Amino acid sequence: MFLKIIIGYLLIVIYLTMVAIGAEIYERKGYKKSTGAYLCLIPIYGIIKVLLAPALREVSKEALRKFYKPGEIMMKLLTFAQLTLVAILIILPVTYMIGSSFAKTSDLPETFLPKNFTLNNYKRLFLETDFWRWLVNTASIAVITMVISVVFVTGAGYVFARFKFKGKKVALLGILVLQIFPSFMSMIALFTLYEIFGLLGQPLALVIIYVGGSIPFNVWLIKGYLQQIPRDLDESAMLDGANKWQIFTKIILPLSVPVLSFVAVSQFMAPWMDYMLPRLLLDIKSTKENWTIALGLFDMISGPDKQNYTTFAAGSMIVAVPITVLYMVFQRYLITGIIAGATKG
Repeated sequence: MFLKIIIGYLLIVIYLTMVAIGAEIYERKGYKKSTGAYLCLIPIYGIIKVLLAPALREVSKEALRKFYKPGEIMMKLLTFAQLTLVAILIILPVTYMIGSSFAKTSDLPETFLPKNFTLNNYKRLFLETDFWRWLVNTASIAVITMVISVVFVTGAGYVFARFKFKGKKVALLGILVLQIFPSFMSMIALFTLYEIFGLLGQPLALVIIYVGGSIPFNVWLIKGYLQQIPRDLDESAMLDGANKWQIFTKIILPLSVPVLSFVAVSQFMAPWMDYMLPRLLLDIKSTKENWTIALGLFDMISGPDKQNYTTFAAGSMIVAVPITVLYMVFQRYLITGIIAGATKG
């Protein structure tokens, strides 16, 4: 069995390497690279078609030979070997989770995909638990945290990036120092403060911590991004009669969409996936209706008498949908925002 897995893995790596080489050769001959990749997906026929295709532009044999060099081929093999391994490590748990959510048993399934599919786990999740309430609590916390964090850190980052005032360096250094200390060091203090102010067991009270915790990193991130926007735009707008607010809303904000998208998605995801803070501050003096999704799902498998693994899997699949959609929609902005915002401090 192990030998079959290794052989299958090597065949996949070799196949992907051939597709990549064929696509590059096809592109060098003047065709679209994507078309060459699609052709090479057909074993043997595709690579022969690419090699025999007439060149649409002049290309030297030396330029084509570089694709056949042992070093070039070995580099592609190692690259696809790593990417394939990472893909397998990601796909297998996801496949097992999807299969478990449709399994008829409540215990851990023994196969990746069940022989008989059922929707009972999803029905049980919505009819026999407070999942809807947990979903509303978590979504409310995530959305409010996202909106307040984006508004707050965008304003602070703009001020630090565009204005000069006394204490600016000290304030930036203080914000930077705050990132050094891990959040769990303040757990006891947070619990004490929430108990004093009567905030224990209240889901929306978590917004205070999430918003406060987002300040250090995101202020520096947005500041670095805004510093790359030329100041000439501000000066030109002022000559045309624009005030500071108009410059900020009509010039700076439209140009800051990538970094703001990254901050928004990251701030939405933090409370959506968090378990420690809700466990500390909501699991005291509160009913299950006030829990978040993380608390509710973990409660299904948290004891010897609670082994609803397939229902847990169904809930996990539903929880993963919003995050997956957000990343797919804002993928381009996320990559641009995190790279550009980290290049200048």
